[in-house]
Amino acid sequence: MFHHQLQKFRTADLMREAEAERLADQARAARRTARRTVRRAARGSRNQDTGGQVDSSRSRFASAA
Repeated sequence: MFHHQLQKFRTADLMREAEAERLADQARAARRTARRTVRRAARGSRNQDTGGQVDSSRSRFASAA
């Protein structure tokens, strides 16, 4: 009986650990997705027309040519 109880407690601990790890993985994936979304949005806005404004000398010369 004692061995069975220890096994039951250990199984419950392992299940809690696995659940915590799964939740941490989900949070990590959500943060990664959010970062990618922000980067993609920034990349998309960078390709849009800036109304003649330039941000570097190379861009200035390219737009003048």
